[in-house]
Amino acid sequence: MILKDRKRETLSAYSYAGLFTLSLRLVVGWTYFSAFLRRLILDNKLDPNGVGYVGEKFNHFLPNALGIKPVIEYLLVNPNSLWWSMLFFTIIEGIVGLFFMLGFFTRLMSIGVFGLAMCILLGSGWLGTTCLDEWQIGILGIAAGFTVFLSGGGKYAIDSLVMAKIPNNKFKEQFNFLTSGDLSISSKAIHKIVFPASLFILFIALFTNQYFHNGIWGPLHNKSVKPKIEISNASIVNDKLSFTVFRVEGVDVYGSFLIGITLKDENGKTLINKNGEDLSRFSKDKIENRYIAQVKPGKHSLIIPLGSKADIKIQEKGINSLPRGKYKLILTDISGITWVKMIDIKK
Repeated sequence: MILKDRKRETLSAYSYAGLFTLSLRLVVGWTYFSAFLRRLILDNKLDPNGVGYVGEKFNHFLPNALGIKPVIEYLLVNPNSLWWSMLFFTIIEGIVGLFFMLGFFTRLMSIGVFGLAMCILLGSGWLGTTCLDEWQIGILGIAAGFTVFLSGGGKYAIDSLVMAKIPNNKFKEQFNFLTSGDLSISSKAIHKIVFPASLFILFIALFTNQYFHNGIWGPLHNKSVKPKIEISNASIVNDKLSFTVFRVEGVDVYGSFLIGITLKDENGKTLINKNGEDLSRFSKDKIENRYIAQVKPGKHSLIIPLGSKADIKIQEKGINSLPRGKYKLILTDISGITWVKMIDIKK
């Protein structure tokens, strides 16, 4: 009799826990299902040639991703693999989000939410123009997935209807770990699991907050506000200036608009000066893009999207057979920001 009462109390506790987390389950589930809805139903965001292709948005994650940068870069240089990955990820988001809301295989779906949120956190936790948008989405998704795994779906879940038809046996207790209901773990063991796991999730939150934004100590920074371009492989050979640009910071939905490429010698004499009008007519044959997000001439400038990386070549007869010395390459953004790279000719 006492065992039955305890069993009834345990089931009642899990039922209430699932009820208390219902709003969390519905809202978090919708955030993932709506991604599927936006990309495949309301619009086609999986068209590689269409506007708003999700692969290009994925490209924006690359510069400051944490731990998964090699994976992102591999997919970007292999467009077919990227497309299949984006399709797979979108379908998984749709299934996980819908089943999470309905409470069908709730605990299994909570693991899916945890995994999806971790991918978002590591890939794009640094993005967000006015606040820590992607970081908040990622870390709250991780906490929500863990919480709902513990609570299950409760009364308002498909699990409760399905599980009611399964006889009470050992199989049902094991099946609860994928669905809802009693986890058949002692109170003492639950405390040993929940407390350290919660501290670990807090550690992930604090670590990523510090890594991406200096949110705990040091000067706060937001890498999504101002454009930043890294210049590498700069060289002058005969009458050709070549260099690589990589846009690593700034707003993801807004390009860097390059209105000036200037080359000066040690005495400040200008050898090359390409203004916005020149760059708007820049030959695409002189731009070799590496990824999906592409550097290209725009109406009044050279547009450099976030995450884009390209080799640029400028042929100018005035720089053939330059003497040895140091030369300064200056790139100028429409905002007035400039980036400088020194070129040392030693011949």
